[in-house]
Amino acid sequence: MFVTLTTTHEPATDLGFLLHKHPDRAQSFDVAAGTAHVFYPVAEPSECTAALLLDVDPVGLVRGRRDDSFSLGQYVNDRPYTANSLLAVALGTVFRTALNGRCDARPELAATAIPLRVRVPALPCRGGRELVTRLFEPLGWQVEADPVPLDPRIPEWGDSRYVDLRLSGQLRVSEALSHLYVLLPVLDNAKHYWVTEEEIDKLLRAGDGWLAAHPERELISNRYLAHRKSYVRSALTQLAESDDTDADELDNALAPAVADNPEPLAVQRRGSVLAALRAAGARRVLDLGCGSGALLGDLAREPSFTEIVGADVSARALEVAARNLDRLPAAKRERVTLRQSALTYHDPALAGYDAAVLMEVIEHVEPDRLPALERAVFGSAHPGSVVVTTPNVEYNVLFEKLPAGAFRHPDHRFEWTRQQFREWAEGVAARNGYRVRLLPVGPEDPGAGAPTQLAVFTAEEVR
Repeated sequence: MFVTLTTTHEPATDLGFLLHKHPDRAQSFDVAAGTAHVFYPVAEPSECTAALLLDVDPVGLVRGRRDDSFSLGQYVNDRPYTANSLLAVALGTVFRTALNGRCDARPELAATAIPLRVRVPALPCRGGRELVTRLFEPLGWQVEADPVPLDPRIPEWGDSRYVDLRLSGQLRVSEALSHLYVLLPVLDNAKHYWVTEEEIDKLLRAGDGWLAAHPERELISNRYLAHRKSYVRSALTQLAESDDTDADELDNALAPAVADNPEPLAVQRRGSVLAALRAAGARRVLDLGCGSGALLGDLAREPSFTEIVGADVSARALEVAARNLDRLPAAKRERVTLRQSALTYHDPALAGYDAAVLMEVIEHVEPDRLPALERAVFGSAHPGSVVVTTPNVEYNVLFEKLPAGAFRHPDHRFEWTRQQFREWAEGVAARNGYRVRLLPVGPEDPGAGAPTQLAVFTAEEVR
């Protein structure tokens, strides 16, 4: 297996700093599949190319493994042919520091998007050019994927399942490596090792910042996790819940309480919020505490929402949201504005909107700061409608992996019962000139209710 990474960023030889591999040296590394060789076919100030050549050792792959199915079972197997998986592991091993976005010598360079080209001249792909485009194009790549014929001398034999992949785009090197690390085995739909629950964490870490917003996240999760249904369901739930959260701080409730629920709770939650906004006739919408922008993307895809503002106190969250929104078509992206703003302080720029959303936000605020949030949102901004969602703590007993008494997320300051939420919502409405109605979100349990509770506030008079 062979992959190249090229840049024309000047000086292009800075690629050596980013990959932690000197352009003047050819290096070899022992990896699980054999030997990985790193060298630079081109290393000029105007253009630099780093190449990774993986020399697979099929005997080494199975050495020490026992297979009693037949006498040569240890050596006659398909492991050497799961080439994409082998290459992904080699990339993750040889370029681990670059994959993590670290460059101590040039940290500003590691954080900069630079012109990049990637080529894999013989890439196994179960899905062809169309699948390659669906996976890489939403991430900001321009994609070329030409089928490789079975035998150029015999055209009637047709094409093989290999493509000559060429990607080009303006990205950070760490982003490019994370895309390859996750998507190479997805294209081949095969792993050369047994998939365990640890693969969920690997997928979430490598996909942090882009996978949650990817339109093919379900297909990616299915293939990466070898179609293990429980693992896929857990990964999708965590992705949906990670809108403003680092991968190592994801929701503790790893799986939905109802095993046959076909849609992650966070997807249902966003759908309920959108329905409430449509019912209110909102056109100019605030997403307060927008995180990495999952709801912003949904809002931007609907033409009825003509002006959308995402506000968050976290600059990092806004950076991630901006990258995710940049994957949308320009006509959709231009309707969205991002603003750094604390929701417990008066911000004149947030006044006068049709509706505001606080989706899974209030439980991250200290209880003694809730009156300040109320004054800023319901008092100063005073939108025509406000949609609030928050966990129902009574439902937590139905999450099998959530320890008794624990919150769903380590940053939650509280989680309310249905009665507590009702009392807060009715008090806010009475004090600020709103009517309120409460709705369940997600599968309802006869005793515990629904996992998420939603309140829709409607202003008696818009100021």
